[in-house]
Amino acid sequence: MAEHEFSIGETSEWFTPQSIFDGLHNADGTPLIFDLDPAHPGRDNPYCCVPALTLFTKTDDGLRQPWRGLVWLNPPFGARRGQVPWLEKFFEHGHGIALCAARTSSDWWHQLIFPRSELLLFPDGKTKFIRADGSVGKEPGTGIVLIGAGAIGCNALRRSGLGACVSVDRTAALSIRARSLAQLPLLAAE
Repeated sequence: MAEHEFSIGETSEWFTPQSIFDGLHNADGTPLIFDLDPAHPGRDNPYCCVPALTLFTKTDDGLRQPWRGLVWLNPPFGARRGQVPWLEKFFEHGHGIALCAARTSSDWWHQLIFPRSELLLFPDGKTKFIRADGSVGKEPGTGIVLIGAGAIGCNALRRSGLGACVSVDRTAALSIRARSLAQLPLLAAE
């Protein structure tokens, strides 16, 4: 089990390491700057390095706010399905990069991620997140995936060199299980 999973209910303050942002660039080679981070811990923490112009914090309730422009999303991993409502909104928005747990055997992955993803980037190695105090967390028990939505996000991931990119074949039939799950609403927490 991942170190951050032991803290479920205690904290969702696990920051994306700078190395991920260092790999994300525009076509002209300039660093990718996001218009919005809707799940940001706040500018007062020097260890959170998201290059975003607008930030929504827990107080702002980013799920209830309108999203505009290129979005960076590292949603709270909190509850068992805590990422799901954030990812649903990300796909509705359709423009940016989202980070989530690569739980490829979970029902929500087959119901939400596979059918709606344009591009998936599986980083080379396990990503060590940054704690709120700036220390580096232990290697997590599961990997992550970066999800590209829209041309800018997908192309930045393709150029990044961060890992293996996979395009989802939407012409392939969903599994029988995924088709039956598609009839049920996703539950944010159980």
